[in-house]
Amino acid sequence: MSTTDAATQPQNPQPKKPPAEGEAPRAKARALASIVPSSTIAGRALVAVVAIMTFLAGLTIGTAVAVRATASQWRSDVTQEVTIQIRAGEKQATDSQVQAAADIARKTPGIADVHVLTPEETSRLLEPWLGSGLDFGDLPVPRVIVVRLDGASPPDLAKLKRTLTDRIPTATLDDHRGWSRRLVAVTDGVMLVAVVLLVLVGLATVLSVVFATRAAVATNRSVVEVLHFVGARDGFIAAQFQRHFLKIGAEGGLIGGLSAAAVFGALAALPRLGLGGDPELPTVLGWLNPGYLGFFGIAVSVAIVALATALTSRVTVYRTLRTIT
Repeated sequence: MSTTDAATQPQNPQPKKPPAEGEAPRAKARALASIVPSSTIAGRALVAVVAIMTFLAGLTIGTAVAVRATASQWRSDVTQEVTIQIRAGEKQATDSQVQAAADIARKTPGIADVHVLTPEETSRLLEPWLGSGLDFGDLPVPRVIVVRLDGASPPDLAKLKRTLTDRIPTATLDDHRGWSRRLVAVTDGVMLVAVVLLVLVGLATVLSVVFATRAAVATNRSVVEVLHFVGARDGFIAAQFQRHFLKIGAEGGLIGGLSAAAVFGALAALPRLGLGGDPELPTVLGWLNPGYLGFFGIAVSVAIVALATALTSRVTVYRTLRTIT
C-alpha cells in the first residue's frame, strides 16, 4: 500500500473510555438540579423575606422573654417586703407612732428586718415626681417603714394589719398585692401580643413560600410535566423543591436570627459600656436583656423557619402536581 493510500485510509477511532465510577451519578445530579433554578431574583427575594420575618420573630421572642424575666424579678423583690405608712401629723406624735409601728412589726413572727426610712431617704424616693432641692419638711409627707419578710416562714399579714389598725389608727399596711396583680396582667398581655405577632409572622412566611413555590413550578412546568409523564414520582419531584427551599429557609433564617441576636447582644453590652443610664433608674435599653433563654429561643426560631419553609414547599408541590394530568 502506498503512502497516499495509507493517508487516505480512515484512522481507527480511539476507544471511548468508560465513565469513571461516580461520574454518571454526578451528571444525573446536575441534570436534576436544573429542575429548580439554583439562583434567581425570586429566590434572592425570598431569602430577604425569610430573613426579615425571622428577624421580627427573633425580636418578638427576645423582648417577650426579657419582659417576663424582668417582671418576675420585680415581683420577687416586691413580694419579699411590705411597707407601713404613718400619715403625717404633729412631729412628736408621728415619731412616736412610727416607733410603735416598728416595734409591732419586729415582734411579729416571720419578719426578717424592719427599716424606718429617714427623711433624706423619703425625699430621694419623691425626687422623680417632685424634683430635687425641695424642703419636704413643710409638706405632709407620710413616714414609711420597710418590712422585709422571711421567705422560709412568711408572717400573717392580715393579723399584722389588724394589729396596726387597732393600735395606730394613722397606720396603713401595703403588701403591694394590687400592684403585683397589675404587673401580672401587663406581663400576660405582652405575652399574648407576642404570640399573636409570631403567628402572623409565621403565616406571612408560609404564604410567601407557597407563592414562591408555585412560581418555581410554573416556571419549570414543562420540565416537571415531562418528568411526571415519564414516570417520576411526586415524592422525587417534591424532594428537589424541598431541598432548594430548605437552603433558602436556612440562609434567610440565619441572617435574620443572627441580626436579632446581634441587636440584643448590643443592648446587653450597654450597661458594661456605661451607656445603660442610671442603674437606679433603668431605661428600656438597660433591662431589655433576653438572657440565655431568649437567645436559645431565637436559635429555635431559625430552625423552625428553615423546616417550615421546606415542609411548606413540599406540600405545595404535591398539591400542584395533582393538577397535572
